[in-house]
Amino acid sequence: MQHAFLTRTAALVFALTATAAIPARAEEASTAEQTIDVMNTLFGKHAGIRANHAKGAVVEGSFTPSKEAATLSKASLFKGPAVPVTARYSNATGVPTIPDGSPNANPHGLAMRFKLADGDMDVVTNALKYFPVATGEEFRDLLTAVSKSGPDAAKPTPVETFVASHPAAGKAGATAKTPTSLGRQTFNGVNAFLFVDVAGKKQAFRWRIVPVDGEELMPPDEAAKQTPNFLMDEIRARLAKGPVSYRVEAQLPEAGDPINDATKPWPDDRKSVNMGTLTITKAVADSAEAEKALLFMPNALVDGVEVSDDPLIDARVQAYAVSFGRRSQ
Repeated sequence: MQHAFLTRTAALVFALTATAAIPARAEEASTAEQTIDVMNTLFGKHAGIRANHAKGAVVEGSFTPSKEAATLSKASLFKGPAVPVTARYSNATGVPTIPDGSPNANPHGLAMRFKLADGDMDVVTNALKYFPVATGEEFRDLLTAVSKSGPDAAKPTPVETFVASHPAAGKAGATAKTPTSLGRQTFNGVNAFLFVDVAGKKQAFRWRIVPVDGEELMPPDEAAKQTPNFLMDEIRARLAKGPVSYRVEAQLPEAGDPINDATKPWPDDRKSVNMGTLTITKAVADSAEAEKALLFMPNALVDGVEVSDDPLIDARVQAYAVSFGRRSQ
């Protein structure tokens, strides 16, 4: 069962691109370019569309900080009144028509842009509790292994060999399940970042975006019966009736908890600080047009929040930039 997620992904890949071949890696190609090359082969090239998390819905709202937040960080985000937020829900894969209830649409994502006087700040989360791999190179290699593990691949397949030496790769996908609503799903920041307070003290943390109404998940067989756009349609209908709110939490590690390895979640009993409330109030009128200009970058931060030494952060930044450049051409 631990390989189920990767098996489903491989099946989707070969259903879509049975005759495709991974481009030969040029010596000068960066890891980010190689990663996007593999994604484009796995999921196809779709003009103007993201290489991953292609299907989505852009929404707007606001963030109101808690009183405790300012004790952890001097960031302007936590100092004053509510600030405007633009966010995007999304499905996994680079397939813009993937059914919302497909197991391959997991993990669903939530990317947020907080619009502050001293600059925009981005937070990128998804429903995984931890990531399959720890570095950009490993992520590239995982995707490549999946691309070579079709039904005719010799045993052990490349992906089975990869998972044997990367245990989280076979288990991480199972931590994300289809929700009844995107407003009822918990989203996690799998990478650690650092708060900096007014005295210069640094505190590692990971984001958790927790629905105020509670998480509500759907069995796979029930998800498979839903209409192809049920999550995207439902969140728009829900917002037309009223706002959707989340607690923005910062999970804090204890001594010995790894800061630089996204494959290793911190125990659930670690302290989580309520940093404030994210309130989504409306879906934008033309999501397809609005998302063209949106590039959410994990390192787009303001004074008081910093990147940690997790190597996956920079890997994501580089890959997102490559994807944006290609879809903007």
